[in-house]
Amino acid sequence: MRKRRPPVASLDEVEITREGDDAVIEYKDPEIATTYFHVGPSLCGMSDQEILDEFNAVLQADEEASEGYEHVAVEIPDGLPQIRYFAPGDQWVPRGGVLRCVIDDSGPGGEAVIYIDDQPLALAEFGRLLCTYAGWGMRIAFVPDDELAEAPSIEVREPEDD
Repeated sequence: MRKRRPPVASLDEVEITREGDDAVIEYKDPEIATTYFHVGPSLCGMSDQEILDEFNAVLQADEEASEGYEHVAVEIPDGLPQIRYFAPGDQWVPRGGVLRCVIDDSGPGGEAVIYIDDQPLALAEFGRLLCTYAGWGMRIAFVPDDELAEAPSIEVREPEDD
């Protein structure tokens, strides 16, 4: 099961250890994710409370920044590249927040190959591309390959042929 995002906490709710320039903030609640909080060289002179105060400030700033934020997923117009190769990371990355893909089973042993802009991506490559949005949610709508250009109609209900 996926762990919850770290909330603002008090010192009695976490354990803090140090690894190099990172503070490892582990919540006593096992359902909350452990965080590696990069502090830098000043970490060695900081108390656990000072580290937690800085971490909580970051969490609060993130929360304030997200208030009132309305996400609009940008879809690259048909005919323009949806992905680009990011050489420093040796991986493909999305240019927008929506990807039109075609699934094929032409990989080794019938493994899935995902085509984006006629670029074949093995499952591992596609997975790395998805990691660009690690921590985000994702919805997948399957459509016939000749209907990729239009957003599909979506109904929320139980399938009839379950």
